[in-house]
Amino acid sequence: MPKLPDELLELAARVSNKGRWGDGDRRGTLNLIDAEAVRRGAAAVRQGRSFSLAIPFDADGPQTGGIPGRDNPSLEMIAVNVAFVGPDGFTTNDDRFSMGTQAATHWDALSHVGYSGELYNGVPLSVVSEAGASDLGIEHFGPVATRGVLLDVARLHGVDHFDDNHPITADDLDGALAATGVELAPGDIVMVRTGHFHFLRIGEKDRYRMTCPGLSVGTIEWLHDHQVAGVATDTLVLECFPGEDPAALLPVHMIHLRDMGLAQGQIWALDELAADCAADGQWDVQLVATPIPLTGASGGLVAPTAIK
Repeated sequence: MPKLPDELLELAARVSNKGRWGDGDRRGTLNLIDAEAVRRGAAAVRQGRSFSLAIPFDADGPQTGGIPGRDNPSLEMIAVNVAFVGPDGFTTNDDRFSMGTQAATHWDALSHVGYSGELYNGVPLSVVSEAGASDLGIEHFGPVATRGVLLDVARLHGVDHFDDNHPITADDLDGALAATGVELAPGDIVMVRTGHFHFLRIGEKDRYRMTCPGLSVGTIEWLHDHQVAGVATDTLVLECFPGEDPAALLPVHMIHLRDMGLAQGQIWALDELAADCAADGQWDVQLVATPIPLTGASGGLVAPTAIK
């Protein structure tokens, strides 16, 4: 039995990038970030202001135990004021941390989701074991620096945030893009703001996790047709959740990652950037968002920086 309904399997075939960049491709749509895209990002620096799009990596993160092992960051000191040559000489501190690689601001690696026995570009699911992903790990992303374009869907609808699992449509993306005055180009990364951080700010972490506005299956072809290198949102799930069809669990993830090889970012802090963009009318930025190249990981910790 297929893991997706027939109409979604047909959609997956239409947007598939399998083989597009060769049998050995492991970067997917990040291949669209060419020299022109990098220069376009650099040209977006016109104001001299920078914004971190990462949440704090600490024990007060958004995870509440809904996914076992996807733990908030935990810091452990392994050396505290250790003096090597007496109290007036070299004194050092050292530490280590543990967390789920998708517990805070992150990219999904292309090894994160597959179906029907395959990951992206025909790589078998069997490459993932308890030791990690021997193929398609986050280390294959490499450097990520291009133009980012913020699409504020909440602002388009005249709300601070959505109170339900609003399914963002292609019309929503068209409307938010038109409001920016920016014309998307191949290799851009789209950041979609829903305002969902509202629930983190008021301490309702379970609400942030369990009911998410997000991308509908109707946006899949839109992203494919605009040839974006990646898409990131301010929600934990990225797609609307609970989803549009109870019979299809996380179909946007399945098609983005397995068929398109599309870089997906979640839990990106977009509110401060959105307020600044609304104030000065500039919605494109230089986006630098290279994940930590943790070999074999299915998620990539990242502190994205937007520069205007």
